[in-house]
Amino acid sequence: MNSSKNDRCKACGRVSALTLGVLLASRVVCAQASDPVSEKDFLAEMPMVLSVSRLSQRLDETPGAVTLIDRELIRRSGARDVADLLRLVPGFQVSNAFESVAPLVSYHGAFDSYSNRLELLIDGRSAYSPYFIGSIGPGLQTVALEDIERIEVLRGSNSAAYGARAILGVINIVTRHTADTLGGQGTLVVGENGVRDVQARIGWGDTGGTFRLTASRRADDGLDGANGANQVRRVNLREDITPAPGDELQVRLGVLSIDAGKGFAGLVDNPPRPSVFDSAYAQIDYRRSLSADEDVAFRLSHSQESYTDEFPYSLQRFKFNDVYMVRGTGQASSDVLTLQHTLRHSDSTRLVWGGEFRSERIQSSALYNTDSPWVTDFTRLFGNLEWRIAANWQLNAGAMAEHSSVTGDTVSPRLMANWQVAPGQTLRLGVSNAFRPPSTFEKFGNLRYVWNGHLFGINTLASGQVQAETVQSKELGYLGEFPGVGLSVDMRLFHEQINGFIRQQNNVSPKDYINDENFAIQGLEYQLKWRPWQGGQVMFNQTYTDIGSKVYGVGTAYAAPRLASTLAYFQKLPHDLDLTLMHQDNGTATLTGGGLGDRMAMTRTDLRLAKAMRWGTRRGEVALVIQNLGLSYADFSPLFQFRRQAFVTLRLED
Repeated sequence: MNSSKNDRCKACGRVSALTLGVLLASRVVCAQASDPVSEKDFLAEMPMVLSVSRLSQRLDETPGAVTLIDRELIRRSGARDVADLLRLVPGFQVSNAFESVAPLVSYHGAFDSYSNRLELLIDGRSAYSPYFIGSIGPGLQTVALEDIERIEVLRGSNSAAYGARAILGVINIVTRHTADTLGGQGTLVVGENGVRDVQARIGWGDTGGTFRLTASRRADDGLDGANGANQVRRVNLREDITPAPGDELQVRLGVLSIDAGKGFAGLVDNPPRPSVFDSAYAQIDYRRSLSADEDVAFRLSHSQESYTDEFPYSLQRFKFNDVYMVRGTGQASSDVLTLQHTLRHSDSTRLVWGGEFRSERIQSSALYNTDSPWVTDFTRLFGNLEWRIAANWQLNAGAMAEHSSVTGDTVSPRLMANWQVAPGQTLRLGVSNAFRPPSTFEKFGNLRYVWNGHLFGINTLASGQVQAETVQSKELGYLGEFPGVGLSVDMRLFHEQINGFIRQQNNVSPKDYINDENFAIQGLEYQLKWRPWQGGQVMFNQTYTDIGSKVYGVGTAYAAPRLASTLAYFQKLPHDLDLTLMHQDNGTATLTGGGLGDRMAMTRTDLRLAKAMRWGTRRGEVALVIQNLGLSYADFSPLFQFRRQAFVTLRLED
């Protein structure tokens, strides 16, 4: 064993010893300070989920495995953005780099530098980036953590409900109702690595309507070795109005700006430089209750984004005494209209159905060698039937028929059965088909370098022959509640067959996108939540993943770690203290922005210690967070390192 491995083992040993010591110490303190624990301390209603089938359902009745991250967990995690928070979800990989504009997350394999096989919803609005081939990275930065009520993560395909981009999963961010955020609130975060976050919020209103305005900034110096610094600025406005009894009107507006450093020292074709991503959105939601068993909903949204990225390139190698400006600049927009009808037909059946029209427009002479915009229209018809066949059997049958103006027609069906074997014990079995049509760049990309009529080279020239990739998913799930010991278990055994996987050909010039191969992703993932004593909670998730991709090695899951685990411990201590310890251990995987030989493992341990404060009706909290107590690890590239960083958070609320 070499010295670096020895150092890592010693560091992991120290971290494990520290973790164990804190766990034991906090257990002793709580045992001395708390009252005896009874079964009622662990009894709670089954959480409701909004986004899986477009019906509001109990967690044990949804057609899929769902991880819920609530507001308390968000606060106690010590995370600074949604991407880092998603490390708590089984099967997820997270990169904190801004090299691809914003930090990225992926599920069951990071196959490229953009996460485009997940759907991101923010209060029901699709928030992936059309410009970055469907990346959800920028969208994850749209709202401040303090404004989020919960995050619902469906682990598995959901094109049956949300269409093309939901091929491997759905992240739904649900923001807080404005009636719950009246008054003022502010947060300040300062620490190592240039961490300097600030957030301010004001809420007001009356019985006729309530409003919230939030402005926030997230800033730091980035990963060690990367071209920082990075800064995210955003402003969000939400209005909740009740025009008449039974009617709900919600208006949301927001702007986002990401200033990020990118590039590598010494690379003339990718040098260090700044980049700027700007976006804005407007969303209107209207819901009318026709009766206790029926309602209709309408949603209209518009979003737009622009990207600026350019750097000078010397033309002396071509015997020209001049400089060429390499650009990746452009803009995109999307307009979406959704109509939805929900009906309870009887005590045993509920139906939701509706239609959606989405129009995406992308314009970039740099990426497509034309000033003309590329327009793709999606017309969708969706539906889901929830049928309680018997007292302990429930069936969810759903599908989406989708027409793309570029790639044609697809149908994405899903069938899922839930069997309540015993109270608190549910088995789930289902199958689904999903499609992801190629993005505009994968279909029509034309990236070439031209100066004064001279063509110096063509980087990408898409042939347009690439077709939609498909996923056929099979899963067996189990959800168990054991209130007597304060334990809940969620397990998912999955097999995802990907056909026609879209990949860029890097071994040809110019590059093209093709349907490269068929392969399977299969494995087991589970998450445990345990309340062993009053004020204490342990969360543990683990994923075993096997990916049969020829590019990443047959039988070796290099696109995702073969084994990945996350352990989180939360403990309320005397004197209004709150302790969090989180440890993540991922096996070997190919780095998001690396080559096939850039395969590394990672471990990370975070600590958070907070103190609650009160002054009359005002309250606050001061917290110390230390991220990555152990050795630094490679993130995105072998050249980028996530080192230890400590910061202090001060939160005040009126």
